[in-house]
Amino acid sequence: MTSISRGNVGVASAGTAPQAVELQAVSKNFGHVQAVRNVDVRIASGEIVAILGPNGAGKTSTIDMILGLSQPTAGRVLVFGGQPRHAIARGLVSAVMQTGGLLKDLTVGETVQYTASLFAQTEPVAEALGRAGIAEIADRRVGKCSGGEQQRLRFAMALVPNPELLVLDEPTTGMDVEGRRGFWATIRKDAEQGRTVLFATHYLEEADAYADRIILLRHGQIVADGTAAEIKAMAAGRTVRATLPGATEAELGAIQGADSVEVRGDTVLIHATDSDAVARYLLTATPARDLEIIARGIEDAFLALTGDDSQASNATTGAI
Repeated sequence: MTSISRGNVGVASAGTAPQAVELQAVSKNFGHVQAVRNVDVRIASGEIVAILGPNGAGKTSTIDMILGLSQPTAGRVLVFGGQPRHAIARGLVSAVMQTGGLLKDLTVGETVQYTASLFAQTEPVAEALGRAGIAEIADRRVGKCSGGEQQRLRFAMALVPNPELLVLDEPTTGMDVEGRRGFWATIRKDAEQGRTVLFATHYLEEADAYADRIILLRHGQIVADGTAAEIKAMAAGRTVRATLPGATEAELGAIQGADSVEVRGDTVLIHATDSDAVARYLLTATPARDLEIIARGIEDAFLALTGDDSQASNATTGAI
């Protein structure tokens, strides 16, 4: 791929490279609604960072400020040491959004070629198409492309200016499993050569597998920031799974050490702070069989760390 290094891209002091993204005590209000609350984030060049959270957590508002689409109510947002719009004007930042931005009567190749014409410096269109995995459909009209192919087209358009920061909003929506794997392989190669990637996704397994770092938002605030392993370690406890026909959630919820219960037909899943006590009870006091004790995964950590434990808090913040 073409080198993405462009020398001094920010305004940091001599000998010190600026952070790719820096949010300093950032808040964003929409009237009485506080969407983002006093967020501090620093993302270094070459990192792949996932920003996760339930609907209304503040992900979109945060990304919009990084892209210069909105201004913070308080605090500062810096991209490569300067204002986001300055970095974008210089072609240092590209974004892949979920929808919009495509003319359905143009071909795939024409679309990427038109995008390239908007920038002074670009990588070859053929290379962008190839890396996005759509070179073979360059002559296909956009309106005839599947949802996954259109998302790959947006990715190719984002690659054309050879950005140093790539912001992805649900980037693999509509892609099949093979397409998603190939997409992330390309992203990993880019990061190894210095490109910074920030992405929001509802596919938690993608964040677990591909992000160097995960930032979890809840009600506009950061509730966790670390590697996938560190995030999963924050969710204490394990899940006990067993086959137990006829069991009820009320009955299983009364077991000492259990904090939540799911019954799926004959299968029961008991999330427990003391999995040994739960397993002991099932094996000695019930006819349970096929018992397993499973460490909590990224989904469990996500639910534990972002779950709404305060209706009042939700009502007062109304985070977006």
